[in-house]
Amino acid sequence: MELSVIQSKIQIIRGYKVLLDFDLAPMYEIENKYLKRAVRHNITRFEGDDFMFELTKEELSRCKIGTLNNRRGGNIKYAPFAFTELGVAMLSSVLNSETAIKTNRDIMRAFVAFRHYLQELAELSAKVEQFMVETNMQFNEIYQALTELAEHKKELDKPRNPIGFITQNSNK
Repeated sequence: MELSVIQSKIQIIRGYKVLLDFDLAPMYEIENKYLKRAVRHNITRFEGDDFMFELTKEELSRCKIGTLNNRRGGNIKYAPFAFTELGVAMLSSVLNSETAIKTNRDIMRAFVAFRHYLQELAELSAKVEQFMVETNMQFNEIYQALTELAEHKKELDKPRNPIGFITQNSNK
């Protein structure tokens, strides 16, 4: 499976990068109910939110997850499982087929690529912030120079006392 397809399915929920069970099942070429069943039979492997958690109704109604209601006729019997990178790695011990092993490799690569993407985004954001600070400093210097020029121009535009002997005819 292509990394870009897997990456497009990665979402951030509760601060974790996760894949949802209904996105994972087709990747493993199994039905979602069998994936959920395998996880429930091995639930101790997935204890802790850092491996897997079940979505709340509020989480279901937000972001891309809301489209799930439309796809399934608006009624969801069981809330989806959200698997973190550790949870997906644990799935390889629960789903022990050639397809599952190959899919897990691809998913792990996608999580790593996603992590690199987020790191690059953070670095770019820091560079933009630095650029903004430097630009603001330069604009402040320009503003200060323009203010000084305006003050100097006011001084030059002030009427001056004439120098020398002035006659009435010289004012014309």
